[in-house]
Amino acid sequence: MTDTPAAARRPLDLRAFSVLTFDCYGTLIDWERGILDALRPVLRVHDVSIDDEEALAAFGELESAVEAGPYRRYRDVLREVLIGIGDRYGFSPTAGHADRFAASVADWPAFADSADALRRLASRYRLGVITNCDDDLFAASSRRLGDPFRWVITAEQARSYKPSHHNFELALERSDVPRERLLHVAQSLFHDHVPAQELGIASVWVNRRRGRAGSGATPPANASPGLEVPDMASLAELAGV
Repeated sequence: MTDTPAAARRPLDLRAFSVLTFDCYGTLIDWERGILDALRPVLRVHDVSIDDEEALAAFGELESAVEAGPYRRYRDVLREVLIGIGDRYGFSPTAGHADRFAASVADWPAFADSADALRRLASRYRLGVITNCDDDLFAASSRRLGDPFRWVITAEQARSYKPSHHNFELALERSDVPRERLLHVAQSLFHDHVPAQELGIASVWVNRRRGRAGSGATPPANASPGLEVPDMASLAELAGV
């Protein structure tokens, strides 16, 4: 939840920005569907029955804990997450299951509106991405989105994971615009809106989980984005493109 209701916040002037940076997974790519599609077969093999929201919450807790430690490639983060889920629910995943789960990012689907909205937004703004992923795994996702980004900042390049400020500072450096001209667009309050707010970067909350309880595959957090929209198509409409 945000600290202030959307209707009570001062409207964000989208004309004030020249660069849009995006979170990828959860915002443009349907990572919750991708996570569950990769996780369910492993749980079935080990006769573990938990509902989707419990599985996503476990993923979010374990992923953020691994990412908060010394930098590791995202493939290794995902392997550790699956091992942690196994520890929690009483099974040991095979090496093959761990490898397939780690590589599944390349198969995670894009939200239906993402590619078209990015194409429309690129007619007015320069686009970048700040993503908690490896270079090669993100490249597969970028192709699903039409490769619209002028700048790509991955966790592999930054050697850190959001919510680290370093990832955002690297985006500001590469885009070479004052922070007041950069607008960050993301779903996760924890990974994106909290650090953006701390750094004085304006942000738009793409609330893909609107109407659903909990925070899904991200840890809960409080932040005050300047604008909330339910999807990328709505953002493109508000931008007038």
